Amino acid sequence: MAWLHTWCGLWFSWLLYAVFLTGTLAVFDEPITHWMSPEHALEEHAAAPAVPVPLSERRQRLALGAAFMAQAHPRADMWEIWPINRNDNNALTAYWFNRQGGYAEAKLDPASGAPVAASAAHKPVRPTLGGHHFVDFHYELHAGKVGLWITAIAAMAMLVALVSGIVTHKRIFKDFFTFRPAKGQRSWLDAHNAMAVLTLPFLIMIAYTGLAISSVTLMPAPLLARYGPGVDNMKQFLADLGGPAKLARSGDALAVPDLERYAARAEALFRQPVRCIVIDNPGDSSMRIGVYGWDDEADSMTRIANTTGMVLFSAASGEVLAVRQGGQVDGGAASLTRLVMGSLHMASFGGLAIRWLYFVCGLAGTAMMATGAILFMVKRRNKHGAEFGAATARVYRLVEGLNVAAIAGLAVACMAFLWANRLLPLDLEQRAGWELRVFFGAWVAALAHGLLRAPAAAWREQLGALAGLCLLLPLLNWMTTGDHLVAQIAGRADWESAGVELAALLAGALAAWAALKTGRRTA
Repeated sequence: MAWLHTWCGLWFSWLLYAVFLTGTLAVFDEPITHWMSPEHALEEHAAAPAVPVPLSERRQRLALGAAFMAQAHPRADMWEIWPINRNDNNALTAYWFNRQGGYAEAKLDPASGAPVAASAAHKPVRPTLGGHHFVDFHYELHAGKVGLWITAIAAMAMLVALVSGIVTHKRIFKDFFTFRPAKGQRSWLDAHNAMAVLTLPFLIMIAYTGLAISSVTLMPAPLLARYGPGVDNMKQFLADLGGPAKLARSGDALAVPDLERYAARAEALFRQPVRCIVIDNPGDSSMRIGVYGWDDEADSMTRIANTTGMVLFSAASGEVLAVRQGGQVDGGAASLTRLVMGSLHMASFGGLAIRWLYFVCGLAGTAMMATGAILFMVKRRNKHGAEFGAATARVYRLVEGLNVAAIAGLAVACMAFLWANRLLPLDLEQRAGWELRVFFGAWVAALAHGLLRAPAAAWREQLGALAGLCLLLPLLNWMTTGDHLVAQIAGRADWESAGVELAALLAGALAAWAALKTGRRTA
């Protein structure tokens, strides 16, 4: 068990550290995206606060949205009309599926129903992946299904390491209350144990739910046994999981009815404000009208399943086909289990308090991975078991370089990603892709630096670079956009932007302390 914990933990610790660090940042992907879209952030602040739209105006907006779709996209299989957005009273929006199967949209003037040109509606917003970069990297490494399989194997290895770690550390709970600083190997082991025990339930939950929500890809045997192979059979499975299947068109014409009448009926049934209306097979006698509600902030505080209310109507008869209250799901217990697993993994419940809890636990889990990898080298730097024969010293030198690049280097790459957002030209072609190239380029450079420099110097220099990138981020933002912390906090109470910069300052202070500590120990 000790051998299993040591080597399984080591070979996957670098990848798991990357997955945990980016996953921890992904908890606040929306504030990061907000900071990385400063034009949109300022525009959002200048917009008048949204207020409930009177029923007479909602009726008009729904009618205008339906009229636009009937004229511009009459053959679309689905129309989706949002009469209002909670952040913008003037946001009448229509969505549909284009010929390639993608989601298309048009913003409409709520007074006339005419499409609003993007240049007239908004200032150009810099293209950026924003915080979604950390989400995507966290679960598929920007490598699609191959990346998903790699992270899934790492998650399985993490569960093995956790269980074997519990078995091998007989005094694990006693050691949790013991920390002996400045004791070399003993201090690293104490830190590793403390971080592991502190977050053990969280770590097991996050690894297990990460595997569970990808079970359709990772464990397809039950699906194949029940539905058989093929794209059509997979579509049938997803239809069963999501509730009533979509009907085929009958070919008999039927005019789109007054949508406000259905919106009012749905509001009375699910007791929520109307968010949007979805029309399947518009203009056909098989047409169905789905009305969806808005969740209040209090709803996410009291339930893990974060679905909104929904009522499905038959347009031909006006009959109610299905009613779903907020927090309920279509598809029964299987769908509810899948949804709860996803909500547990992505912290989509409990509001800001749960997000901060996940963030702190995620940082502790990240620290556990880092201290475990460092502990391996501290134990073997001067005394090792010649596991690799004559090549053992070279293998350990490689491990030490990988430690530097995986731990300090990844943090440098994350900050370089934020710097690229401010420094790349706004009109650069494929600008969001160049942000990603800067991230990976900085990480590769950190790997080369970690392998070429002596370990102590590599640690000190990369931690110093991280400190500089973090501490100078607010200055960079002020120089490139004119925005700064005082304006964010006192001027417009923009705690999303301020939170990113304050977190960067704190991380920079910790990195500077670590760099100085490393320098003194080297001397």
